[in-house]
Amino acid sequence: MPKLESYSAALEYSYCLGVFPSLNLLMSRPETVTRLLLHPRCGRNEGVAKLRAKARELGVREEEAERVLRREARKDNCYAALVFEKYRAELRGDRPHVVLCQISDQGNLGTALRACLGFGFEDVAVIRPCVDVFDPRALRASMGAFFQMNVRVFDTFDEYRALYPDHALYPFMLDGAVPLNTAAGNHPPRYALVFGNEQSGLPAQFAGLGQAVLIPQSEKIDSLNLAMAVSIGTYAFSTADAAGGRS
Repeated sequence: MPKLESYSAALEYSYCLGVFPSLNLLMSRPETVTRLLLHPRCGRNEGVAKLRAKARELGVREEEAERVLRREARKDNCYAALVFEKYRAELRGDRPHVVLCQISDQGNLGTALRACLGFGFEDVAVIRPCVDVFDPRALRASMGAFFQMNVRVFDTFDEYRALYPDHALYPFMLDGAVPLNTAAGNHPPRYALVFGNEQSGLPAQFAGLGQAVLIPQSEKIDSLNLAMAVSIGTYAFSTADAAGGRS
């Protein structure tokens, strides 16, 4: 087997670090997995045992790789990881989307994806410039949610919009004209919740592309963290969907 290199966006493969994220990957995208890496001190860890059993069932090569695990995880207590081939997912046109524009932090991306999956949004567009969605830090922050979703990167928002012109847009903006609960309470079946960069948010022109949405908040803070905003927005819309809040 070829030597495993330090992760970079240029590689055709990536690392899924940790037992729980790796189990999610093996269950959701087993065809992409090429190697199981184990720490010599993984011992009788129950999660590792499940991971090894599933890997054997799928015919995935197992190897001891303490140095690689320490290098990629940047700590000594990562006991297992999977090496997998990068892939491109397609968003489903008949499902609601979340669009994340120009996200700059791996932890924010991973946490936002975990919230999306938790509240039933499994199709996510990520607009460049953005962090590498296959960066092991982003995957670890998602706790494996990434592999249970369809996450696709687009060069521009216009590229995304050309493929999904019929999705009603709900850009989240500080100067949004409609409170979140009002927007969530009456929306079409196909829609996209649009969030901007952590520091700058969405450009002003997004207010003219759809129904701008404001998350009401105290004047004692200037804004919410991106992952918090995504969590609140997806929860509100998913709750409205469950209650039949569609036009």
